[in-house]
Amino acid sequence: MAPPVRPGMLPLLLLLLLPPLGSVPGVWSFNELFFMKEPQDTTVTRKDPVFLDCQAHGEGPIKVTWLKNGAKLSENKRIQVLSNGSLYISEVEGRRGEPTDEGFYQCLAVNKYGAILSQKAHLTLSTISAFEVHPVSTEVHEGGVARFSCKISSTPPAVITWEFNRTALPITMDRVTALPSGVLQIYDASPEDAGNYRCVAATVAHKRKSMEASLTIVPANETRSFYMPTIIASPQNVTASLHQTVVLECMATGYPKPIISWSRLDHKSIDVFNTRVLGNGNLIISDVKLQHAGVYVCRATTPGTRNFTVAMATLTVLAPPSFVEWPESLTRPRAGTARFVCQAEGIPSPKMSWLKNGRRIHSNGRIKMYNSKLVINQIIPEDDAIYQCMAENSQGSVLSRARLTVVMSEDRPSAPYNVHAETMSSSAILLAWERPLYNSDKVIAYSVHYMKAEGLNNEEYQVVLGNDTTHYIIDDLEPDSNYTFYIVAYMPMGASQMSDHVTQNTLEDVPLRPPEISLTSRSPTDILVSWLPIPAKYRRGQVVLYRLSFRLSAENSIQVVELPGTVYEYLLEGLKPDSVYLVRITAATRVGLGESSVWTSHRTPKATSVKAPKSPELHLEPLNCTTISVRWLQDTEDPATIRGYKLFYKEEGQQEHGPIFLDTGDLLYTLSGLDPRRKYHVRLLAYNDMEDGYQADQTVSTPGCVSVRDRMVPPPPPPHHLYAKANTSSSIFLHWRRPAFTTAQVINYTIRCNPVGLQNASLVLYLQTSETHMLVQGLEPNTKYEFAVRLHVDQLSSPWSPVVYHSTLPEAPTGPPVGVKVTLIEDDTALVSWKPPDGPETVVTRYTILYASRKAWIAGEWQVLHREGAITMALLENLVAGNVYIVKISASNEVGEGPFSNSVELAVLPKDASESNQRPKRLDSSDAKVYSGYYHLDQKSMTGIAVGVGIALTCILICVLILIYRSKARKSSASKTAQSGTQSLSRASASVAVGSDMGKNLERATENEESLVPMMPRSFIDAKGGTDLIINSYGPIIKNNTKKKWLFFQDTKKIKVEQTQRRFTQAVCFYQPGPTVLSSNADSPGSPGQTTSFPRPFGATMLDTEHSANSESSHETGDSGRFSHESNDEIHLSSVVSSTPPTSNSLAGGDSDGDAAPKKHGDSAQPLPVEQTSAPQPTSAVLRCAAEGFPV
Repeated sequence: MAPPVRPGMLPLLLLLLLPPLGSVPGVWSFNELFFMKEPQDTTVTRKDPVFLDCQAHGEGPIKVTWLKNGAKLSENKRIQVLSNGSLYISEVEGRRGEPTDEGFYQCLAVNKYGAILSQKAHLTLSTISAFEVHPVSTEVHEGGVARFSCKISSTPPAVITWEFNRTALPITMDRVTALPSGVLQIYDASPEDAGNYRCVAATVAHKRKSMEASLTIVPANETRSFYMPTIIASPQNVTASLHQTVVLECMATGYPKPIISWSRLDHKSIDVFNTRVLGNGNLIISDVKLQHAGVYVCRATTPGTRNFTVAMATLTVLAPPSFVEWPESLTRPRAGTARFVCQAEGIPSPKMSWLKNGRRIHSNGRIKMYNSKLVINQIIPEDDAIYQCMAENSQGSVLSRARLTVVMSEDRPSAPYNVHAETMSSSAILLAWERPLYNSDKVIAYSVHYMKAEGLNNEEYQVVLGNDTTHYIIDDLEPDSNYTFYIVAYMPMGASQMSDHVTQNTLEDVPLRPPEISLTSRSPTDILVSWLPIPAKYRRGQVVLYRLSFRLSAENSIQVVELPGTVYEYLLEGLKPDSVYLVRITAATRVGLGESSVWTSHRTPKATSVKAPKSPELHLEPLNCTTISVRWLQDTEDPATIRGYKLFYKEEGQQEHGPIFLDTGDLLYTLSGLDPRRKYHVRLLAYNDMEDGYQADQTVSTPGCVSVRDRMVPPPPPPHHLYAKANTSSSIFLHWRRPAFTTAQVINYTIRCNPVGLQNASLVLYLQTSETHMLVQGLEPNTKYEFAVRLHVDQLSSPWSPVVYHSTLPEAPTGPPVGVKVTLIEDDTALVSWKPPDGPETVVTRYTILYASRKAWIAGEWQVLHREGAITMALLENLVAGNVYIVKISASNEVGEGPFSNSVELAVLPKDASESNQRPKRLDSSDAKVYSGYYHLDQKSMTGIAVGVGIALTCILICVLILIYRSKARKSSASKTAQSGTQSLSRASASVAVGSDMGKNLERATENEESLVPMMPRSFIDAKGGTDLIINSYGPIIKNNTKKKWLFFQDTKKIKVEQTQRRFTQAVCFYQPGPTVLSSNADSPGSPGQTTSFPRPFGATMLDTEHSANSESSHETGDSGRFSHESNDEIHLSSVVSSTPPTSNSLAGGDSDGDAAPKKHGDSAQPLPVEQTSAPQPTSAVLRCAAEGFPV
């Protein structure tokens, strides 16, 4: 329990607790030692004084000393340590050839509890170098773009300004931009800009001026032609530290002047608070943070078009180390175990180390460092100290501290004694000891500790035994190795001290594996066999002999050569040219021969291969358990010419992969995606236009993906969140996340890439990187690829990540549209058609049509049309007669725009031209004139129009037939009513027929129905007089000029009421001389006294039954195509009392379209006026209707 705090100490306690709040957590007590101020990086001028702060706090006395580059710094008159611990240098030295004060400084604070070391502070002198890049004279056209650049190295970074004709250049104007990186940009260059330019670099203590460069302005052409945007100064990859300012330059030309925009490749938004655009498109990022890291894309776009070009640059942000997990102070008993954990992050990944009282710790038998952990076994009193975890990278260092307090206990047993070891075999040693002399009866267990005696950072192993034994056989040791052992006794109160250490060596064994061999030929009749020494862990003793065996592949007889263990090559001579030989090797120790290697094949050169390239010197090295580095050197004295190299490789017992063709400048290749613990055979040869050269063969084995001693360590998890984005038609950008497992070591990644459905495994692409992103290049356009990533750390490899599929972008069209045709279809309208660009792989998403009259073309004023990629024709409207138009087309997709087609001319003749000249004039690209300096476009045929019109007409015809069929079905069941006639004709009066006579008449009508129908009277047209007089059986029909009434404008409520009262009856009408009587037999009774009107007799009723039933619908839709000129003056029959109520059919039925009179297409039917009552009049005819639906 903590001691109580006295009242007077409370303010002091608060004061003491405030400073370490920002430092590393631990056990906060007055006895702990910590820094209140630490030295910081400083840049000074030579001969100037400098202070480096260092203030430690803790229980006194505290002594502070200083280290420079890790060594103790001695004080003198110039260098003094002040009373508060700070370092004062009165005059900084740094001349060439003399000792300099530059370096890394640290202060060490010591009190009775231990010592702590501060972070590193870098002291640098202000310097400036000569200009590495001077501005270069240039010549630009008036209105163009000029650019100058210079580069210089200095500490601190110099401020660069520009001079024009040796006077300060004002950069307030919008046309001139000076970037902090040393670039001067001048837009819209004018003659006033001509002159001499130079840059001036200045620091606090130095100033440099570059060489002058002249700018010459050339008069511009009168007409400026359109051309695509081009980026003349693209952004460069930048690596910056936190809080710096970054400039990404992007300068483009084009006509019209392109617009420059910026975006991120990962589609994240750009930080608008710390980012701005300088000049005409340069991106400035101030106060750089980690979230600013990424790939930035500069895009230059022609205004109003989709013509653009892009350039990219990667911004990498470096960050100093920072702790994410701190060590905590511990209290442990003697002989116990203490574990400190410390985790830090930074870019690049920080290197972790541990300090004890300010001194670096090295691993030994008791103390181990695993990644970021410190483990102390068998704690002794000397382990009581202050421990610091230090993380450092190129951006700085940071330290965290914790204290280990060792608690001593009484009545512990003494250590076991008389420990001795005896070798049993190449992998087993017998260890024996005697019980402790003190408190041996309280011992409950023993622990055996052993580790390799040679080397650093050897892992210690522990075996726990019961108290009933004093010997143990360790049987998992390596042959021919020295091991150190000690024993510890345990009781309930604690552990004893360590016993004395004893060292013992295991016996030799036969080699675990054969050496890796390399085969080359110096002539057609020899093979040089060379091999590397076997690694110690596989040698298992001293190699005293090598046995070399070889034979022809076609023969079974084997020749054997035995060589001493100190020889590593042998020349086989007297061989047959152009023959395949098999070679293998076996190594032996004093115990015996080990396992032989597999047969390695090699073909001797042809006897005629005098000018063939010699075999390269081949070196293979496993980078990890799945990757092999292939390096080679070509003989510089070889006179033969070399066109390239061919690389082949295969796994032992598997099919060979290759050849992989490499350029003459390639001297390194990485084989990836291999299997662990496999032997691979690699052969390499140079070739030229004449023949293949001498080949070099070599074997190599990949290591296992687990740690030493094959401990079953689980593999690390694979990378996750793999993201693919097509960058161009030949590249895809990949990004993934590192898995969240605790490690501070460097991680490498392998990327697997291949097209989907690939059958040949040798074409799978494997790439290596240590970053979490990669731009995969050299891919095929418009092709779908699959990607997977795995990581490697130490000797461990993760499984492959889930596969991600993504396709490359299609290539921009390389050719223009073909078959461009322009046809004048009206006085001011032309049809332009084309075909897609040639090439089956060409993808087109949009066409651009440019057309202009010759006057507008000379002025550079084009009219622009865009059509989707599936459309291959367009209409050019509002053309002016008397002009000649120029038309050209280009195809484009999301990647870019292709060239324009040859220009096609179209002459639009004046309206008063002769008829022969007014025929449509069609031009195509074969008649086109080529205008240099313009892009080209593309057109299609008129097939689409013809097919479209045909489909439309077919649909219309089908609709008309359906309407006719439906109207006939309705009209055949509708009863006809008569309308009253006009005053100019005698009206027919209707009377109710007597029942018996009516029955007879109906029977006769029914019997004679078929014979009477063809005899019905028809309407006739007087075609001789050239008039529109219509005559029917009653005489001429008199036209009425009164205004027509359309049912479309009638009261819809009235129509709806009439429609609800509609009754469908079938009637048979017959005619007989005598008094005019209209009779009707209906199936459904009507209301007595109900009256109706009939539109007209016989012909009109028969010929327009179809239209009468649909007259209302025709008025509403306008698609009947007919209307009636008849009115109330036409002949009608007087209405009589009827049992059938009036219907909408009777209201609309007065049409005479069926009277063979031609009507104009598009006219609609006009309804006739309806009379509800009419007075009967005597007449000489009788019209009877029976309920059959036909007049008789």
